[in-house]
Amino acid sequence: MNVTLKELSQLYYLRKEIEMDKQRLEALRAKAQSPASASSDGTPRTQNTVSRVERYTAAIVELEAVIAAKREQCIYERARLERYIAEIPDSYIRQIFTYRFINGLSWVTVSIRLGGKNTADGVKKVCYRYLSAEKKQLPHSSK
Repeated sequence: MNVTLKELSQLYYLRKEIEMDKQRLEALRAKAQSPASASSDGTPRTQNTVSRVERYTAAIVELEAVIAAKREQCIYERARLERYIAEIPDSYIRQIFTYRFINGLSWVTVSIRLGGKNTADGVKKVCYRYLSAEKKQLPHSSK
């Protein structure tokens, strides 16, 4: 199975999207619970309160569904990546790919977790060289 760097990074970016959506969700919930603003003469506006709450509730429900769908997609992406990584014959390279693409760690943290004299640049090069070599092994790969 041949995988691109972009495909390997999808889980990371999906997780970032979910975090952004969660922040938006919290902001919507806060707005929905805040009291209605006062009119220009200082009296509270009561006639639009129901429609305002309904509008925020609908937006909250919609965003919760989006987050749930992205979480499902994360489960699929993680399983796909784990299958791909399990097929890598070298344990050291499997560890690099797991730390980086499954756990979402930075290259510096990957090198620290691996220990020894590994550097961020070193483990990054191992990863990119592996992907490059894998791409070249395919008889019908496009350059």
